[in-house]
Amino acid sequence: MSGPGVEVGAQAARSRALALLPAAVAVVLVAGGVMGHMEGPGWDVARWAVAVLALLVLLAAGAVALVVARARPALSPTVPVPEESAPDLYRLVRDLADRLDVPAPSAIALTPDCDSWLEDRTHPAHGTPADAAPAEDARATHRPSFTAPVLVIGSPFLWWMRVGELRAVLAPVVAGTGPSAHPDIAAARRFVRGLDAAVADASAPGRAPLLRPLLAGVGWVARLLLRNCRVHAAEMERGVAAAAAERAQAVDYGVRIVAQEQVGLAYAGWDRLLTRVALPAWRMGRWPSRLDAGVVAALTELSRRDRLAEGFASRLGERPACDLLEEPGMVDEAASLLAARLFHGGPAEPGPDWAPVAWQEYPDEVVDRKWRTDAARLHRVLDSLGVDHLADPAAAGPEGPTLGRVLAHLTAPDATGGPDAAATDDPARLEASAASIAPDDAPDVAPDDTSDDTSDDAPDEGPRGMLAASLTAELAREEAAAPPRPAPAGQGPDEALWVDGALPLFPLQPPRTGRELLADHVTAMVCCAAVDTAGAAPGLDWLDGPALLIGGERAADLAPSVRSLVERGDPAPLRDWLTRLGVRPEKPVRLA
Repeated sequence: MSGPGVEVGAQAARSRALALLPAAVAVVLVAGGVMGHMEGPGWDVARWAVAVLALLVLLAAGAVALVVARARPALSPTVPVPEESAPDLYRLVRDLADRLDVPAPSAIALTPDCDSWLEDRTHPAHGTPADAAPAEDARATHRPSFTAPVLVIGSPFLWWMRVGELRAVLAPVVAGTGPSAHPDIAAARRFVRGLDAAVADASAPGRAPLLRPLLAGVGWVARLLLRNCRVHAAEMERGVAAAAAERAQAVDYGVRIVAQEQVGLAYAGWDRLLTRVALPAWRMGRWPSRLDAGVVAALTELSRRDRLAEGFASRLGERPACDLLEEPGMVDEAASLLAARLFHGGPAEPGPDWAPVAWQEYPDEVVDRKWRTDAARLHRVLDSLGVDHLADPAAAGPEGPTLGRVLAHLTAPDATGGPDAAATDDPARLEASAASIAPDDAPDVAPDDTSDDTSDDAPDEGPRGMLAASLTAELAREEAAAPPRPAPAGQGPDEALWVDGALPLFPLQPPRTGRELLADHVTAMVCCAAVDTAGAAPGLDWLDGPALLIGGERAADLAPSVRSLVERGDPAPLRDWLTRLGVRPEKPVRLA
């Protein structure tokens, strides 16, 4: 296991030897001249040339060593968990370390993701963890004590898993503290992390012009060293992981099989909750403050719907791992805010435009507001395209936004009998309408482009294509006009990510196509009309996000009707749906 670590250390030793080689040759040449063995003009020139080369190499090596030593290794953004706030969790981890005969982690932190790992935070730039303490390892004879790494636990695990399952999942991770105490492995990891940090530091923007060439050279050397040792470093980590997994076999072996199933289930529920439930709230400037509790609700709902998950509901009677925390609500709120920061790029602190929202407030504060904001944008774009309110023949008057106006525009008859040609007989007017609301830096949108490259995107001809293109341009303009988020107050582990513009680290969804945007806005308009004229209500589906509730039940048959209108221009299914539920398209709706 330590063999690859020795190879990584040997790479560092070879690098130092290579840097000292010109100096050694210069010493030999000077010594030869002093002893009278290397005399003459040629030897004098050689001595001076090698001496100058040695000096330059030593200066360059010193610069590289200085940058590597001062560079700050990457630190994962996490929520720290002090021991006084989770004594039972620390007790479980230390008992697990004793059973595995390895040093206990120096501290515990949570990450808003379905993963767990050990993280070395002994670099001086990181400071000392609040609960860090030197750990003894009798096997490390050359280094009797060291600061153990921090145990990072995925917060969804704490809320969904039971205590025994969490212990089984953490066993292989905690077992990795043993190899961390090995001198060769620890030195190899420090070397690799230092090189990685030096590469990032050398490529950081905002450097003084005089320092850029020097940092570019340092970055080139660091990348070269990383390439030379990456194979051995990968082999070392694979060996460490294999040794930790083998050591953990003796702990809760039977529970581990069930626990691994829970890992996959927790990941599926967490991903669904983020993309379907949290993301709409984040886009509205609100962040759900109990995401981890939402995972339990989402997976419980999944167990109710999916026959394959029926057995998982019976686990809820056992003690959840979040009971190991003294204040699980506060920890969940901190993890939820960090999740919004990592996956959406939200601010680090709550504010007037970035407020928490509880689950019971989600339908009114997020769902209803989202629908009415999208509906308002849809009518604003229709106004910019010159669509008359009287396009709805059943409208009571010219004032007020109605669903009938939207339906009439999307199904406008043409001169040849088709629903789209009336809006495409004047291409110049179509281009001018779309360009009138498009910002200078918005992506080019060609509503009249009928090439095969856009066959999977929004419809490119007629009212539907024009409306989709205009909505895309309007959203681009709103995003461009949004004020920049303020920098975080104070120093934080992910401050550099903000400075470099690297957040969000893991974008949840790719940009939506014009067709998807049009379908979303039409759906929002339909939902507003249903709420205002048919007694429907906004709701929350734990697996699918915003939902329209009619009589307390989710209206699951709305999406196919909207797709029929948006993709084929056929309003019949949607009109039948509206008639069946008593929705009145001619009535004005309230917008945001």
